[in-house]
Amino acid sequence: MIEILIGIVSGIISGTGMGGGTILIFLLVYVLGVDQHIAQATNLVFFIPTSIIAIIINLKNKNIAVQSAILISVFGILGAIIGANISIKIDVNILRKCFGIFLAIIAIHEIYTIIKKYRKQKIRDNNKKKI
Repeated sequence: MIEILIGIVSGIISGTGMGGGTILIFLLVYVLGVDQHIAQATNLVFFIPTSIIAIIINLKNKNIAVQSAILISVFGILGAIIGANISIKIDVNILRKCFGIFLAIIAIHEIYTIIKKYRKQKIRDNNKKKI
């Protein structure tokens, strides 16, 4: 039952474009106790059908810059091959720490973005009050 819930949560997050794989890996490792390498490989299998559905829906809604997406995809495939080969050779504990650092960087960036938007909105609101 927990696997179904993990799949639903990860699918919803993935469908919004926020990277359901990030939460999937976290849940597989810390809730189910799956090895980091296996969790990351499982994420890749999860990623294929969810991304295909998201691509179809976003193409239908004309939300994809097709030329850019093709170019990024080609080099993304190259990066995935390199990354998978590196990942296989890295110790699980180091891989887990790298993943944690990656998540921390994303969190810091998101917090910074929220603060920046808040400040801009506050300046706009103050300027409107002056007028």
